[in-house]
Amino acid sequence: MAGLTDLVRSERLALIDFLEILAPDEWAVPSLCAGWTVQDVAAHVAWSPSLGPLEAAAVALRAGFRMNRVNEDNARRWSPQGPEAILEQLRVDAAHDLRLPGTTEKMALTDVVCHAVDIRRPLGKPRRMNAKAFPIVADHLARTRWPATVVLGGNPRARVAGVRLVADDLDWARGAGPEVRAPAEVLLRLLAGRRVAFGELHGRGAARVDERL
Repeated sequence: MAGLTDLVRSERLALIDFLEILAPDEWAVPSLCAGWTVQDVAAHVAWSPSLGPLEAAAVALRAGFRMNRVNEDNARRWSPQGPEAILEQLRVDAAHDLRLPGTTEKMALTDVVCHAVDIRRPLGKPRRMNAKAFPIVADHLARTRWPATVVLGGNPRARVAGVRLVADDLDWARGAGPEVRAPAEVLLRLLAGRRVAFGELHGRGAARVDERL
């Protein structure tokens, strides 16, 4: 789908623009991905789409087909190549619309949007969610089922069951029940299994979700 291709490319270019202005010490800041630095996350985003089918299969086999292990092993392998190499690979990804074999464009969009938050939030430099990309990513995350939920730290549907999520800053809502309101970036973290602090969620259903985190 041309629209999705353009969105993936746009989000990749936005991430590149942000990474290009980071100071050297900011690359070493811990990201929202436990145990990963900003540089580790950026390396994962850069090189995962570049894997060919045979290489992807070999990597999965070495990790016993455990997706979290696959991602961690790859990030550790690629990260030492450094910021300049990471940025160059990200430019290649964007220019050629690369994505990991067997994945959809929605998955590629979800990967770059979520990991941009993983990078930006710990640096104290969040970005307003793209109004076109966010609904696609949020809906995709909310529909994710096992075994893909392994990389999300559990089942997103269980976290938000029985409530209606409403973005304060974008035209998006999903679910039925008492409302849980928050900025789109907070809702993305909730659906993606990232840390959401007490008080970031509002509305009559907020306490119900807070108890599940």
